[in-house]
This record gives sequence, C-alpha cells and structure tokens, in this order.
Amino acid sequence: MKGILLKDLYIAKSNILVTVISLIVLGFGLSFLLETSALLVLAPVVSTTSVFISITSDTSSRWNKNVVTMPVTKGQIIGEKFIFYILLAALGLGAALVPCAFLSFFDRDITLHSLCLYGSIGISATLLAGGISLPCAYLFDPEKSQIVFMMSFLASTGIIMLLVLFTNLFIPVKDHILLAFCIVLVISVLWFFAAYRIAAAIYQKRDIT
Repeated sequence: MKGILLKDLYIAKSNILVTVISLIVLGFGLSFLLETSALLVLAPVVSTTSVFISITSDTSSRWNKNVVTMPVTKGQIIGEKFIFYILLAALGLGAALVPCAFLSFFDRDITLHSLCLYGSIGISATLLAGGISLPCAYLFDPEKSQIVFMMSFLASTGIIMLLVLFTNLFIPVKDHILLAFCIVLVISVLWFFAAYRIAAAIYQKRDIT
C-alpha cells in the first residue's frame, strides 16, 4: 500500500504544491476582508481534489488492471485512497494554519477557540463528503463521479446542519458551540471509517477495473 500511496503523491505533487501555495496566499488575502481562520473550513475540502484526479487517472491509464496483479488486496487499493484523502485534508488544514498562526500576532480575532471551531467544521465537512464520494468513485464512471464529488460537499453541509440541530436537543449549541461541533467531528470520523469498511467489503467481490 505504501508504494501505491507514493505513486499517487508523485503524480499529484504539482497539483498539491499549487493548492498549498494558493491556500497560504488566500489566507493572507482574506485577512483584509474576512476572519482568516474561516479559511480552515474551505482548505481541507479544496485540497482533497487530487484524490479524485488520481482515481480518474488510474481509470484512464488502466492502472487498476495492473495493480491487481501486485501483492495487494482490493481492500488495500481502496483503503489507500481513503488514506490519501485524509493526508491531503490534513495538508490543506496545515497550509491554512500558516497565515492564521502568523496573523494571530496582529489580529486578536484569531484565537485558539476560533481555529478549533473552524477547523472542526472543515474536517467534518471533508470527512462526511469523502464518506459519500469515495465509494461512489468506483461505482460510477469518471464523469458521474465528478458530479457526486461536487454534490457530496453540498450533502455534507446539510448533514452537519441536521447533526447540529439534533445535538441542540441535548446541548444548547449557542452556549457550547465548540463542544457541539466536536461531537459532529467525532460522528464524521466514524462515518468516514464506516464508509471505508463498507466499501472495502463490497469491492472485495466487485471488479473495480
């Protein structure tokens, strides 16, 4: 699996580099208009696009027909995409933290609370969307997968809203907003892990080539 991951990182390195630089520059640019820490909501989402580029590339180059001859299982092949997705989300979050950390010395609005809040929202949305779009990437053709990829982030927004409303039945969200979104984050992690387990189980018996 490590070799497959390195392959995807090598193929996507230029796109990843452009994304990271763009997020850092955007963070400094937003400081004149909005709260910079709000970038943490967008950054993990934007940075994961390379995963779907790699899946499309694998399909067009018929990589999947070659990789099944290697000593890896179908579950590991799919699991690598989930790991790649998490790594890119973390990288995007880290890139967004660079301008936030620098500007926190000059802007009192950038606090640990705001960073944790926006970061939890961004990661939650990314994991919820990934739990929808990654399994579908092997179920549909590349064109439909791209549509599912875009729609999954809209769906994740709706899911987060429903989770917050549900949490509000037990905890007053306005008074414990960070706690509420931490609960959403935990649910998102469980969702993402469950999506991987289900996808791996299904595609063990399915032709992913």
